[in-house]
Amino acid sequence: MPSDNAAWSDAILLKIVNVISYILFLGSNIYTVAAPNDIYYTGKETYMTPAPWAFLIWSLIHILLLGTIIYQFFPAGKVVIIDGISWRFPLLGILNAIYVNLWASHHYIVAFIFALFVSSAVTVPYLLYRQEISRAASLTDELFVHLPFSLYHGWMTVLVVVTAFEAFGVNAYTEKAGVWTKLFVFLALLFLEGCAAAYAFSTAEGDLPASIAVTWALFAIFAHQRASGFVHWSALAFALLSLVWVMKAAYGLVNTWRRGGVMLEDEERAPLTAGN
Repeated sequence: MPSDNAAWSDAILLKIVNVISYILFLGSNIYTVAAPNDIYYTGKETYMTPAPWAFLIWSLIHILLLGTIIYQFFPAGKVVIIDGISWRFPLLGILNAIYVNLWASHHYIVAFIFALFVSSAVTVPYLLYRQEISRAASLTDELFVHLPFSLYHGWMTVLVVVTAFEAFGVNAYTEKAGVWTKLFVFLALLFLEGCAAAYAFSTAEGDLPASIAVTWALFAIFAHQRASGFVHWSALAFALLSLVWVMKAAYGLVNTWRRGGVMLEDEERAPLTAGN
């Protein structure tokens, strides 16, 4: 059996790269807050722009991912993060850094393309966790792997939509919402609410963090959109409906815990690695 020292130092190169990627990831988002132009207040205003406080979810994701970085040095964390997620984490960090800096510098079309890349990159560790680990997840797995990547996945779903409107939508400061703008906003809000429902019904226990991330954004859009009554009240309606799916996911999670934990239910959630 390997010593404790061998356990934490195993695959040390990837662990160090993960640490560097985390710093790059965190630094990119700090830039958007600390930059003189204050992107959350002076970026392009569209009819899908959420209130600036919506972006506080980044802080929570950062804190949880710091736990992920520390957890990788423990044997149980190595199985999940190093053996499971592997080099996908640094790839995610690099893509996210590029996206955030493009977005902060108002290159919205290119930022939208990279938002799609980031969303795809975070989907892989998100699904790997749900397939491989959720069948017998420990509390630390849930806290430092499932929770941050679920929040991250739900939040990136929101950012893809928000960035698409920044790239291709009208400026709410200079143009009133016409029929087509209202239609696309309505469809976008419907899509986000549908995503919250899909997260809630994705498994028997649901995906509470991802549903919360989407619902949080919908309430932020409602709070911020005052120029158009149609957008304002539509966002509220979809936010309230999304809140129903959050409660459904919460009920499913509590019910699963009461039955003794998350269980493997079908072949799609079968283990991905041999010997498990």
